[in-house]
Amino acid sequence: MSFLTRSPIQLEGLIAEVSGPDRGGVASFLGTVRDHHQGRAVRGLEYTAYEPMAEETCREILLEAAARWPVRVTLCHRLGDLAIGDVAVAVVAAGGHRDEAFAACRYVIEELKRRVPIWKKETYLDGEVQWVGVGSSEERSGTTAP
Repeated sequence: MSFLTRSPIQLEGLIAEVSGPDRGGVASFLGTVRDHHQGRAVRGLEYTAYEPMAEETCREILLEAAARWPVRVTLCHRLGDLAIGDVAVAVVAAGGHRDEAFAACRYVIEELKRRVPIWKKETYLDGEVQWVGVGSSEERSGTTAP
């Protein structure tokens, strides 16, 4: 299974992947493209990744979550150009109860943002761009990928 896609994310398919008759709690997180960042108007985003490493790290994070909580969990992250309002990332966790589903869902999105080699290029209305990298809220101005 691939965790990266260049196509729109289909939440229903992700829910079906982790759901089951023994899983009464399903929690999801959707990250969408905002029209602003740090007081600046955003025109759009581009996501790029070191794909083989990103896929492996996603797999590791999901295994860690399943080892910590009695859940099934999956994720999907978009690559390429995204418009305002597009879903950039989705995480879905299903467990017997809501507590473990919420906890696993939160764990996966936080670890994904911290560890997975995916970079975001924000393009502002004035044409300037900023790159945001793995595990960092620091941003770098420029026109080339980190």
